[in-house]
Amino acid sequence: MLNQFSRTQLLLGPEAMTALDRARVAVFGVGGVGGYVAEALARSGIGALDLIDDDLVCLTNANRQVIASISTVGKYKVDVMAERIADINPLCRVAVHKCFYLPQTAGQFDFHDYDYVVDAVDTVTAKLCLIQEAQACGTPIISSMGAANKLDPTAFEVADIYDTSICPLAKIIRKECRKRGIRSLKVVYSKEPARRPLEDASISCRAHCICPQAAERHCTDRRDIPGSTAFVPPVVGLIIAGEVVKDLTGVR
Repeated sequence: MLNQFSRTQLLLGPEAMTALDRARVAVFGVGGVGGYVAEALARSGIGALDLIDDDLVCLTNANRQVIASISTVGKYKVDVMAERIADINPLCRVAVHKCFYLPQTAGQFDFHDYDYVVDAVDTVTAKLCLIQEAQACGTPIISSMGAANKLDPTAFEVADIYDTSICPLAKIIRKECRKRGIRSLKVVYSKEPARRPLEDASISCRAHCICPQAAERHCTDRRDIPGSTAFVPPVVGLIIAGEVVKDLTGVR
């Protein structure tokens, strides 16, 4: 029967589409990378998605995040993403979790429930928690390394964390994985050296944040507010989604 996934089935076959429909994937972080992961998975026919993020859409997200527009500023990212998915595939079962994954919230999740985990968060502590928990449960996981402050979308590649180089975030994760006895981890990373963003007070959300509940958010606490573009984070997200689909179906 003709449906929104017919063109995908022409490439993957009916058995693969059944496998995707039966799969449940958790996407941690629904921002510039994770938002595109979630949408691509929904458009690929994934049967169930868990979306985990406690952020609200900010005006500055509109340059790169699929869920960000003037009309969605101030809304929870997971809510906006869930609405998009419902419009793409109403049969996809979406669970939203308005929290940030850390040791103190880890008890809210049982990784045995997932067929795949996507790490699209941007803090080292959260990444390491996700990696350890997923691997302890035997659940496949793929992690996004640094995508900010970069301009070359063609430089990203899929690799094991121990085969990465240049990327500062990958270096930290590699070191911490080694300390924890983690022998392998699939990541998407780039060898492009990160650029140092300008510090322009006239356009900085450090002083001009318009987001509701701005006082409760901490996205400007870091030393540098990262720069980004419309064409780098989406590419990382689509690469990750492709790896998830291929791993779940066994189609290469």
